[in-house]
Amino acid sequence: MIKDFNADSFRLFDDQWALVTAGQKDRFNTMTVSWGGLGTLWGKPVATVYVKPVRYTWNFLNDYRYFTISFFDEKYRKDLLTLGSKSGLHGDKIALTDLHPFECRESMAFQEANTILYCRKIYSQDLDKSRMPEDVIETYYSKEAPHRMFIGEVEEIFRY
Repeated sequence: MIKDFNADSFRLFDDQWALVTAGQKDRFNTMTVSWGGLGTLWGKPVATVYVKPVRYTWNFLNDYRYFTISFFDEKYRKDLLTLGSKSGLHGDKIALTDLHPFECRESMAFQEANTILYCRKIYSQDLDKSRMPEDVIETYYSKEAPHRMFIGEVEEIFRY
């Protein structure tokens, strides 16, 4: 049951990282995320991730209604580094890893994940630089547009 899911969301994203994946078997992409959170919005359990528009995965998150967030044991850190530093636009970056994608309802996820959040996108919005502290703008957005926040209702959690 979703309400029984217990995680330290501060460490889950920031320290452990995750893969956010959107699309379907014939067309999908994934990337490493370390900015995200878990909570409640509009009476629903939600997961939030932040993705810059320069990332290829951003297009998939915009185009598809469902996405997954997959969490892994530490032994997959190298694979997550690869998927966070390579673009799927220029080749099959998953082939550079030991990970195996599979169809997860109306999206994709990875067999090696220890936890998968299956999410239905319920909201997205670009972060507004006019509402940010100056040091944040200088550090993260001096050369690129701000992240888009994607909020998904967590419809199912798979634990392995």
